[in-house]
Amino acid sequence: MSTTAAGGARAADSTPDSTNGHGHRHLGLALFVIATAQLMVVLDASIVNIALPSIQTALDFTPTNLTWVINAYTLAFGGLLLLGGRAGDLFGRRRVFVIGVLLFTVASLLCGLAWSEASLISFRVLQGAGAAIAAPTALALITTTFPEGPPRNRAFAVYAAMSGAGAAVGLIAGGLLTDLLDWRWVFFVNVPIGLLIAWAAPRVLGESSPETGRIDFAGAITGTVGLTVLVYGITRAGNPATGWGDSITLLCFAAALVLLAVFLLIESRHGQPIMPLRLFAERNRSASYLVMLIVGAALFSMFYFISLFVQGILQYSPVRAGLAFLPFTAGIVIGAGFASQLAPRQPPRVIAGVGLALSTVGLFLYTRLDAGSSYVSDLLIPMLIISIGMGLAFVSFTLTAVSGVAEHESGIASGLLNTMQQIGGSLGLAVLATIAASTTT
Repeated sequence: MSTTAAGGARAADSTPDSTNGHGHRHLGLALFVIATAQLMVVLDASIVNIALPSIQTALDFTPTNLTWVINAYTLAFGGLLLLGGRAGDLFGRRRVFVIGVLLFTVASLLCGLAWSEASLISFRVLQGAGAAIAAPTALALITTTFPEGPPRNRAFAVYAAMSGAGAAVGLIAGGLLTDLLDWRWVFFVNVPIGLLIAWAAPRVLGESSPETGRIDFAGAITGTVGLTVLVYGITRAGNPATGWGDSITLLCFAAALVLLAVFLLIESRHGQPIMPLRLFAERNRSASYLVMLIVGAALFSMFYFISLFVQGILQYSPVRAGLAFLPFTAGIVIGAGFASQLAPRQPPRVIAGVGLALSTVGLFLYTRLDAGSSYVSDLLIPMLIISIGMGLAFVSFTLTAVSGVAEHESGIASGLLNTMQQIGGSLGLAVLATIAASTTT
């Protein structure tokens, strides 16, 4: 990290220590709180995957609208992440972090109590908004809580492992909760965890000094709505009843193009944008954002289709389907551990390059799947290759995203990395689900 960033982090550390009695005396507990919160918000993008058949039956979802149980969350999460990061910079990261966790917790309770298709989708949007507030402030809190060097590298490794393993943990938890209890418990389980995090955060995390400024609401609205309309257009195009030539589908694409163009115009002229375009000026950081977009598309889509494959083709029960993804979590942890050890000696682009190469090989091996595939040779081996590669890559992306960024913009920089993962997941799932629908009907 640059001297500016490190100096800003140290300055931020000193204030909480002297005023609140927190700081480096509780590093282990602080990391536990941050990592648990990150795991909770990331896994909720996938925890419903295995519960989807039960949700569809219970709430009478149409096949077309069922994907919105996932996309409503990921779009709100990804679209509002930058706003959440900016809010943390302006109002204090610990305070905003706790607000986000509480909003997420309340929304999880409401999702578990949902009584219809519309209510669940609406509450998933609210849940995604809470995640968008909590996630970027969690990553930024690492830079203001952990001293630069091995402690911060280890913290980034744990955080990155939670980001990468969250999707797999979500599938495992979703299978267990759906099979042993009920689909509603994939949401209820967040309530006690969220309350515990909200209680512990003020006791083990230091507060950052609030910055002066204002929030770019116009940018947040145009960016989020533009992405939502784009995903809706892609989803609608995949519906055989409408298709790509449908007038509403074409109108969605046109509206998305206009809204996203307006978003970029606002960001280029706003004095305090939620997405400062100058963050893309540094080549390595810009490359990390772009690659994270692609990785998000691959990762989210892989989990979605593999979970359908093991239940629909291999006839796994929800519990067995969830446990089938357990090795992915182990691989992420192994890869992240290697990356944290290599980080002081190797540039991030080398570590990320090796990780992405491994993941590409594993994804290619999945193209051989068919009705006669076995778990060990056709699912497990590629899964381990992908997960180790992702663990290596996620740590590198995380380090690069906040390296050299001024302390007052670390929340925005980290939020943008999470945004790319979530938006990539939404767009990738929408595109690939559309392709799958067109080739199987």
